[in-house]
Amino acid sequence: MIEVRNVSKIYLNGFKALDNVNLSIGKEEFVYLVGPSGAGKSTLLKMIYKAEEPSSGKIFIDNFSLNNITERQIPYLRRNIGIVFQDYKLLPKRTVYENVAFALRVMHYSRSKIRRQVSQVLELVGLHQKMSNLPQELSGGEQQRICIARAIVNNPKILLADEPTGNLDPETSWEIMHLLTKINTRKTTVIVATHNKEIVDNIRKRVIALEKGKLVKDQQLGVYSTNVK
Repeated sequence: MIEVRNVSKIYLNGFKALDNVNLSIGKEEFVYLVGPSGAGKSTLLKMIYKAEEPSSGKIFIDNFSLNNITERQIPYLRRNIGIVFQDYKLLPKRTVYENVAFALRVMHYSRSKIRRQVSQVLELVGLHQKMSNLPQELSGGEQQRICIARAIVNNPKILLADEPTGNLDPETSWEIMHLLTKINTRKTTVIVATHNKEIVDNIRKRVIALEKGKLVKDQQLGVYSTNVK
């Protein structure tokens, strides 16, 4: 599903965020992307949803080259990619329902389809009873659940989560990760960039480790430690 071939990223200040990275992520996989700050995790995720361009190399999704995509095609690419951010990026003056429905309205879904899909996804994340609340009326974990609901409301093939538990307490972090694994069972490819060693070591999935822009480990059912090359 996702192919990264010889990808490097060098910013204008000379910083090399990625250094000749090669990896393949299959359909319906669950993958952890780990490594210290500055290792290149966020840069790689941004390239997958076309927020960053590689300096060299190619990225493919379903055999379609992102290098050749036009500006007009990018919104259609992103319809198949849900994104969850550490800092939520919610609309503060919109209700839970409106935050989740926003993307569907942009895509001109009918009102009945929006109501149906938003209701279903809020039920999935456990927030159906709070659809009329504003984000600031909810806990951090609940706000992250809104983000997840918004990311998957149109049933994307891929879900990217960049440090989804970074601002949460341990108990809430576990709840969010179990929700992401549940979404994975619904045939969604899930990629989670994280520093949370305990979660990686206990919810055992494939681990891809980056260090100084290089891929240093790619291990099935691995642990966080990057010592295994």
